[in-house]
Amino acid sequence: MNLLKALENKVLIGDGAMGTLLYSYGIDQCFEELNLSHPEQVVNVHRAYVDAGSEVIQTNTYGANYSKLARYGLEDLVKEINTEAVKLARMAAKESTYILGTIGGIRGINASSTPLDEVKRSFREQLYCLLFEGVDGIMLETYYDLEELITVLEIARKHTDLPLIAQVSMHEPGVLQDGTSLSSALNQLEAAGANVTGVNCRLGPYHMIQSLEQVPLSHSFLSAYPNASLPDYEDGRLTYPTAPDYFKESAKALHQQGARLIGGCCGTTPEHIAAAASVLKDVKPITSKKITIKESDSLISETKNERIPHLHEIALNKKSTIVELDPPKKLSIDKYLKGAKALQEIGVDAITLADNSLASPRICNTAMASTIQSHYNARPLVHIACRDRNIIGLQSHLMGLHTLGINQVLAVTGDPTKIGDFPGATSVYDVSSFDLIKLIKQFNEGISYSGKSLGIKTSFSIAGAFNPNIRHLDRAVSRLEKKQQHGADYFISQPIFNDKQIVEVYEATKHLTCPIYIGIMPLTSSRNAEFLHNEVPGIKLSDSIRSRMTKASDDQEAQLEGLAIAKYLIDTAFDLFNGIYLITPFLRYELTVELARYIKEKTRLEDERKIRNGLHIV
Repeated sequence: MNLLKALENKVLIGDGAMGTLLYSYGIDQCFEELNLSHPEQVVNVHRAYVDAGSEVIQTNTYGANYSKLARYGLEDLVKEINTEAVKLARMAAKESTYILGTIGGIRGINASSTPLDEVKRSFREQLYCLLFEGVDGIMLETYYDLEELITVLEIARKHTDLPLIAQVSMHEPGVLQDGTSLSSALNQLEAAGANVTGVNCRLGPYHMIQSLEQVPLSHSFLSAYPNASLPDYEDGRLTYPTAPDYFKESAKALHQQGARLIGGCCGTTPEHIAAAASVLKDVKPITSKKITIKESDSLISETKNERIPHLHEIALNKKSTIVELDPPKKLSIDKYLKGAKALQEIGVDAITLADNSLASPRICNTAMASTIQSHYNARPLVHIACRDRNIIGLQSHLMGLHTLGINQVLAVTGDPTKIGDFPGATSVYDVSSFDLIKLIKQFNEGISYSGKSLGIKTSFSIAGAFNPNIRHLDRAVSRLEKKQQHGADYFISQPIFNDKQIVEVYEATKHLTCPIYIGIMPLTSSRNAEFLHNEVPGIKLSDSIRSRMTKASDDQEAQLEGLAIAKYLIDTAFDLFNGIYLITPFLRYELTVELARYIKEKTRLEDERKIRNGLHIV
């Protein structure tokens, strides 16, 4: 009997975790490769589930695609591993057992790490292998990214009329990581061609039942494959302590929520499936259920704080100057505070604080930002690097910034640790700068990375980093376009030391709607110039500037020459861009104070000229 026909009249019992059992046997390698090297172990797991009461089993192919097998150097064995997996499942199956070809999601928390085109290629290759072997249906499971699941589901629907089961995984009960409600996601999957829609992995029975309470019965059948529980960590191994009796009661509750295909995911064993089978055998599916509308905790309110215009709003309408004053490397902050005060008094629009630039530890930029904000009413612009915090830490950091009333941020990838003071330290990079921009934009909608309500919308103005000092400027501009698509409000460039380059940047970026702050950094000596040119990533000086700095006879003359070069560059940038980004070298704030004063005077003169000519000044 066809799988879908069977689901019309009965609840089918699925299997449990393949990896959990293999892991418990002491196997800690690519589980899918065992189809070739240790087939008897895979057959034994399948047979244990069939004996426990599973009427539907999955092939051991969850990660048997090119992208995931490549991690083990097995990418050339996609066909062999998938082909053998179906044969092994058949060896363990009874005549009435349904065999589903399983294809797992590729994208994890960092969706952009795997382009959609690569997902499609890997999926098609694996799908063809499974279809060729004559499975009874295709199980798409453990998809956190709804875009990925809908994409591969549509591909599968075009290539087969077999039953398609599409299961999402939630970070939080009832909602996907992009904020889509479970009910809405399942409706979208049904529209894309799924015959059975449901949930699996990540959550234990309690939260999965809670999530399904808000899902009405639809035209597609409903499936549920919860984890045994939340995992525990004992003696270096993950364990799932849930007892089979609890899983039995949970299976009854899942049935009451309308699930017709019920199995288990991580931590479940044949004992859990046997317990579920004892109460689900020959049970009729429910055909109606009451949706209980619970008091929602997802209401999101606007930020109540009265805010001044964001930096990108200022730069869209008039000249704006921001200054980078990096936090100190030592614990004495007196000079730093004097610099911040001087910059605030000269009237800069913001003081930017890097996040351990060049991978060298400094006083926490959030601490210094809060200090200058409270002491001098200076507006801080805090850089956030992807290098030092995982996705949990990044979200906590953003929540903390919002709580402190700091809403100007620059999202950067962050210099790799190998170039800094501790080259053996770990670089996290859970997300890219593109993903971080998208995350911050999501916070502005009041939604966390996992899709859960934050209760309040943040009001971050998001800057993206721009490195024009590369051989192919068009590639750098393409990155700006992508960052703008992800939600960047404006851009801040690396320092430029060539007036012609400033003009080239203007011509290459004038189509962008986001304003750009052009980086200007005063040189302090010839040694400083050579260091920047030869050793700092992303910075190149022209031969003429290096020559001018070499000719300076002493430190004072070098400083004056550095200021003269910076003012000359400011003159060019001033006519083309509204934003100037001054970078303070070695905490020598008197240099950037002088340049900020120079810009202020140029702005005053320009405003007077406009008034004389009858032009409107914003």
